[in-house]
Amino acid sequence: MNQPKISLRTYVYCDALQPQLAAYMATVSQGFLPVPGDACLWVEVSPGMAVHRLTDVALKATRVHLAQQVVERAYGAMVIHQRDQSDVREAGHAILGKMGASQTHRTLPTIAWQETIRGMTPDHTVLINRQDRRGSMILPGQSMFILETEPAGYIIYAANQAEKAANITLVDVRAVGAFGRLTIAGSESDVDEAAHAAIDAIHHPMGT
Repeated sequence: MNQPKISLRTYVYCDALQPQLAAYMATVSQGFLPVPGDACLWVEVSPGMAVHRLTDVALKATRVHLAQQVVERAYGAMVIHQRDQSDVREAGHAILGKMGASQTHRTLPTIAWQETIRGMTPDHTVLINRQDRRGSMILPGQSMFILETEPAGYIIYAANQAEKAANITLVDVRAVGAFGRLTIAGSESDVDEAAHAAIDAIHHPMGT
C-alpha cells in the first residue's frame, strides 16, 4: 500500500529554551518536561498521522525526549528536546531523512496579526488573565504585544527570541491549531524590544 506524501509545515529549532517558555511548555506537555536551557525542535507535518512514524525515527536515532505530540486529521506536531544540542539537531536530520526532505521544504511562516497596546486598563487585564491561565498575569498599566503566525508552531521560536531580548512577562503561547498566538506584557520599552525580536524571528526562523 502506497503511503501518502508527507508535507513539512513547521520545522523550527530553539538552541536554548528560556525559563518562562520552558515553564509554559511544561504546563501543556504530556511527556517529558522541558527545562530551561534545553535545545528544542518543533516539527509539524501533514497528514497528521504521519507524525507517529517520524516520532519513532527521532526517538530511536537519538537521546531526545518527547515533550508533546498533537495528532489531528490534517496536521500532526511533535516537540522534542534534550540538553545536548547535537542530539536535537541529529534527530531533526533523521526526521528529514525519513521524509526525503530538507528544511527548505518547510512552509515559511507569515504574520497574520501584530499589535501593541499601551497602558492597559484594569478591566482589560482582568479578562485576559482569566482567559490565559497557563502563563503569567498582565498588570494594569503595562503594555501588551500580541502576535499571530501561520503555521502555528513558529510562534514558539518567536516567544523564545522575545524572552531572550527583553525583560518581559510571557502571558500566552499557543502553538497548535490554524494560527499560533503569542501574548507578552511589560514596560513599554521592554515590550517594544521583545516585539522587534519576535517579528524578526518569524522573518528569519531558525532551523538545524
